[in-house]
Amino acid sequence: MIREISAGGVVVRKADGAWSMAVIELPHDSKPNSAPKKRAAKAKPVLCLPKGLVDPGEKALDAALREVKEETGLLAEPVTKLADIKYVYVRSWGDKERVFKIVSFYLLRYTSGTIDDISEDMRIEVARAKWIPLDDAPKLLAYSGEKQMARKALEYLKAHPEL
Repeated sequence: MIREISAGGVVVRKADGAWSMAVIELPHDSKPNSAPKKRAAKAKPVLCLPKGLVDPGEKALDAALREVKEETGLLAEPVTKLADIKYVYVRSWGDKERVFKIVSFYLLRYTSGTIDDISEDMRIEVARAKWIPLDDAPKLLAYSGEKQMARKALEYLKAHPEL
């Protein structure tokens, strides 16, 4: 079985006493690793965390910071590693190979940049990036492992009010 190693970030910022989180919305025609579902009259946006493959020789945290910048337009500083999520999927393209995937997620604090200020090339992967209330993230994110990362971020921030 093929292995893929990826990394991503839960980018948070506090404004007016409330935490927000950066998410990306996938283009309607690209739902990676998902089974076909009945089409609703209006397709619900697929919201996820910014993430991507770790390049050869790259550290997971560096990949997470790079992917956040590429997919959201934001710069952030690391706070802590949240967890790894692991799953198996079947490629929906090419060889239809089964892939064992590990994604390391980091809690990152926003430092600068403008949300959704991304290259036109990135629009193939990201319809748009936006801030959502962190409290709402577990119910708005599309994938269970990412919902879990949002809950872990909430727990961490509640345990560390000095942030």
